[in-house]
Amino acid sequence: MKCLAVGLLASFISTACAQQQTDVTIKQLLSTTTTSGGQKIVLPQKDAELVASIFEIPRGANLPEHEHPYPRYGYILSGSLRVTDTETGQSKTYQSGDFVLESVGRWHTGANAGEEPTRLLVIDIVEKGHTNTVLK
Repeated sequence: MKCLAVGLLASFISTACAQQQTDVTIKQLLSTTTTSGGQKIVLPQKDAELVASIFEIPRGANLPEHEHPYPRYGYILSGSLRVTDTETGQSKTYQSGDFVLESVGRWHTGANAGEEPTRLLVIDIVEKGHTNTVLK
């Protein structure tokens, strides 16, 4: 009888776990082999370090001209961000829910031209101890 009770309990728990697992959804945000500028993705060759940050960019704010020596991944949590390649003059505006893999070694600026603050999740993969933003 104990075996039956234990078996029923185990069955109930595994069914409940299976039901919980079916509620999980996955929305792919991006799948790419290149940056937003069309460059091949190249990771640091030694002592890689991952740095995750949340940037909060006020309405009307402009980011100074800069470049990234390593890959920078960004996800727009809220608001919008216009990124302009200062070498080509091309701009693209990213909205809430967009994921971007920024260009490496390309000078660009960013601007929040929207009506609300922009919150941006940034993930950098750099050589340990190095920064991923170089100002011009």
